[in-house]
Amino acid sequence: MKIVVKSVDFHADTKLVEYIEQKLSRLNRYFEKAIQAEVHLKVQDTGSKIREKQVEIRLHIPGNDLMDKKAGKTFESAVVASVETLKRQLVRHKEKVSAHPRGAELPVVVDQEAEETV
Repeated sequence: MKIVVKSVDFHADTKLVEYIEQKLSRLNRYFEKAIQAEVHLKVQDTGSKIREKQVEIRLHIPGNDLMDKKAGKTFESAVVASVETLKRQLVRHKEKVSAHPRGAELPVVVDQEAEETV
């Protein structure tokens, strides 16, 4: 999976980028067909001494895009929370796809009353 990390109005250090890549690479356990992950890091000034860190992750998978946006005191905590949410979304998406595979024949329902009259 290709991971693109973009930081808005600041420069993200390599430790943070490696941490994000490590956490996102774990998502391959739940859905192997993920194509790309885009991560946007932002620092929002809330007026207090501590500025809020925002993480927005968009996961591109075949036929769909999954997205999550979290905020926290640190980027690491926001990334962990966002990856957990994306994990649940991936599991739910995989269950939907495997329950209704494309090209599978639908079961034929036979009307009992119509058969009796014939």
